[in-house]
Amino acid sequence: MNLLQLDTPCLILDKKKTKENISNLHSHLRDLEVNLRPHGKTAKNIDIINMVLAGQPGGIAVSTLKEAEYYFSHGIVDIVYAVGIAPVKLDRIVSLIIKGAAVTIILDSIEQVNFVAAKARQHGLIIPVLIELDCDGHRSGVTLGDSLLLDIGYLLNSESGVTLAGVLTHAGESYQCKSVEDIRVLAAVERDTAVKSAEKLRQNGLPCPIVSVGSTPTATFAEDLAGITEIRAGVFMFYDLVMSGLGVCKTEDIAVSVLTSIIGHQKRKGWVITDAGWMALSRDRGTAAQKVDQGYGLVCNIDGEPLNDLIVSSTNQEHGIISSRGGKGLDCEQFEVGSLVCILPNHACATTAMHDRYYVTDGSTEIIDVWHRISGW
Repeated sequence: MNLLQLDTPCLILDKKKTKENISNLHSHLRDLEVNLRPHGKTAKNIDIINMVLAGQPGGIAVSTLKEAEYYFSHGIVDIVYAVGIAPVKLDRIVSLIIKGAAVTIILDSIEQVNFVAAKARQHGLIIPVLIELDCDGHRSGVTLGDSLLLDIGYLLNSESGVTLAGVLTHAGESYQCKSVEDIRVLAAVERDTAVKSAEKLRQNGLPCPIVSVGSTPTATFAEDLAGITEIRAGVFMFYDLVMSGLGVCKTEDIAVSVLTSIIGHQKRKGWVITDAGWMALSRDRGTAAQKVDQGYGLVCNIDGEPLNDLIVSSTNQEHGIISSRGGKGLDCEQFEVGSLVCILPNHACATTAMHDRYYVTDGSTEIIDVWHRISGW
């Protein structure tokens, strides 16, 4: 089977590019002497995660309990659930631990410590906890100067049913950086926040074995990770147009795309119509704030080569509109009805989430495998 035989729209994964992307980050982090804990939220597939874990200790991060259950069912035991814990999640956390999973959770409040500890005691368990830190004002977490850091640390260290495993932070604002130098600066802030928080806990007699940081941009451009025990990253496996716009990768490094059919033209408007709308591409417009706005995705031929600066400029549920960037005229006759193009995604996590499988290639148009993805929470 090859790309020309597939029903569209569908998700294409270039295995060769994926391997290269993984290898490059592994090499960088080896030089910095820090472990990679891959984030399973991007791939949502065991074949890809096994590629990342080859030669690694074996721990992963997840953003849903569906991911945790799926990866555990495929033999991965060491799992960080890297979203702030809620009471409704605890029965599934407990179930995983009872079955043998080593699940670590994150939290940033006294209230969370109390209900986690109560649930753990009901089952005679001890649940390891990372204190979530805010290093950049992006979302959740305790700031370094907040007394809550020590308050949570003392409670985790004294309360039965829980144990203080360390600290965790995520430099989410790296996605908004305007230059590589800005990312390097933020990577240093991310590291310093985590390391200084860990030191503060230890100076007050509290354990802090794990010091976890990470985002794909900061993992890529970090220059010093002294004091960090692990880096978490996910989108580096595939990359996307946002990462390309940040200078984290090149467009040709992007390993996933959506194969779509040309289904019509609007010649008076200079539009080509495809069968990949936002249900196939997602509504993510992450490049809109960057120097180059890629619309809903960059248009390529089936060999992955960008076509004359064409983008998906608009989407409906099942229709995509291809036009020239900036509204320049487009020769619709170059795109026969029934022909195929590939769309590179703005945000790999969002676009891949719209599909239930990868059609895997290895640098050509031949399909060498089909890898299924999970979805849901």
